[in-house]
This record gives sequence, C-alpha cells and structure tokens, in this order.
Amino acid sequence: MTENFLDVDDLSPDELTAVLDKGAAYKELLADGEPHRDLPDRTLGMLFQKPSTRTRVSFETGMTQLGGHAVFLGENDIQLGRGEPLKDTARALSGYVDALMARVFKHRNVEVLAEYADVPVVNGLTDDAHPCQTLADLLTIRETEGGFDDVSAAWVGDGNNVAQSFALGCALTDVDLTVATPEGYGVDDDVVERARDLGGDPTVTHDPVAAAEDADVIYTDVWISMGQEDERDVRMNDFEGFQVCDDLLDHAAPDATVLHCLPAHRGEEITDAVIESDRSLVWRQAENRMHAQKGLLAYLLDA
Repeated sequence: MTENFLDVDDLSPDELTAVLDKGAAYKELLADGEPHRDLPDRTLGMLFQKPSTRTRVSFETGMTQLGGHAVFLGENDIQLGRGEPLKDTARALSGYVDALMARVFKHRNVEVLAEYADVPVVNGLTDDAHPCQTLADLLTIRETEGGFDDVSAAWVGDGNNVAQSFALGCALTDVDLTVATPEGYGVDDDVVERARDLGGDPTVTHDPVAAAEDADVIYTDVWISMGQEDERDVRMNDFEGFQVCDDLLDHAAPDATVLHCLPAHRGEEITDAVIESDRSLVWRQAENRMHAQKGLLAYLLDA
C-alpha cells in the first residue's frame, strides 16, 4: 500500500523522528556544499489550487537538490479546471510522476488523490491541515531547544489548519502545548482528541496571557486567511488582545522564541518589532520547510 502524508499523525513518533533526522542531515550537507542526489530522475507533480511562495519554491528547489524534478500544475494548467474528476487526474498523473503534492482548499481533495493515486500523496496545505509546515516547525524547535524534552509551546490566535497540524506534531513529540484562541475560533474537537490519543494533552484556553506564561515558544499565524477576506472587520474585533507583542512576551520564558508560518500581517497578529527581533525564528523556520520536506520525500520514496 502506498504511504501518504495527509497530516502529521500519518507518521508514528519514530517515523517522524526519522524524517526530521533526514531533513537535518540534508541541511548539513547543503551547508557543507556536499551533493545529496538521493532522488535522481524522480519527478514530483505539484497541484496548486491555492497560490504559495514558500510551498512552491521549497518543494521545487528541494527536488532539484535531491537530483529530481518538480512540475508545477495550476488548476487551469490541467484538466481540473475543465471539470475532470479528481480521481481521474490522480490515476493519470500516477503514470507520469513518482509523488504528488497538492495545495488545495478542501481536505477531502487530498484524500481522494490518495485513494486513487498509485504514488505517495503529500498534503501541501488544505483548509484543515498544513503538515509540511509542522515538520519545519518541529525541526526549528529541535534545533534551537536541543530537542523536545521539557519544551512548552503556546499557540496564540486562530485555531486554523496550521494550529491543528501543530497540535498533532506537539503530541507526537511530547511538546507541552497550550492553544489560546478567541471563543468560536478554536481547533476542532476531533483534532484535540487525536492529539490526546497520541499521548498529548493540549490545554485549550481563551486567555493568551495564560498561554504565554513561561512558554519556551510562542507561535502565531494570520487572523484572516485566504478566502476569509469578507470576514475581516469581524475577525479584527474578535482577535483584539491576541497580538504577539512585547507585552505578551514579557509573560513567556526569558529566552522564549517566536514562530510564524508566513506570510505575516505585521501590526495585526504580530508586531513588526517582534518579528524583526532576536527572538524571531521566522526565517529559519521558513528555510526549514525545504529541508524537512526533503527528508519527507526521501522517506516516502525510500531514498
């Protein structure tokens, strides 16, 4: 049976560690100028319904560094934009490429791809999950904290797709997580239950200060995601008090660091001063998308 990566908990703790280890090794090899063409002549098909800077460039560059090739497939570049059923696209592309990455709206779409494709399917983002981002987040935390033991993290803001995958990633690595969102914006109950089934115990609150108290890592994301622009006025009001700013960081651990998956709306969910501060790991986190995804592709394609 083909192994897919639709959310972080498709990996066991040991498999997740192996992916992160491989990504870290690739990062070191790249820094030393050492070739690591472990996927020669392999092709990654990349389906995009949602545009992206980091997802496209990190996957394309990563495949090139691994000796392979990536093909960008926008919705209007293939028959999806002309009404072809997704299951037909999945089966046809399986005859051409070695793996598929899809960045789409509905999570059901990546499930259909995985059901009908004969090659590994990677979730590059859906409305429910962003597991590739979580791989980069965990690699960044592991690098800066020296591991995951006794690490506490606070998610402050919208309980969106990034938050949901991050909650599962924290459960798999025993990171102590508190999620602080306004009422009505929390992570899905089933995600909390999945995290608990993995051995995690995320704390859920509506108090950002309580979440930040003594935290080693503070993580946030935009309050208004793609497709939610018509909710802007309501969301800006509802998220008042949830900004990651110097005042909030005063409650965190003295050496606490800050994560953001980007793009950031500076002055909204995070201040310019914080994202540009020495506490910010945002740029390392963004770079680690490529390294972690290379580790994932090598794992899925048995490199």
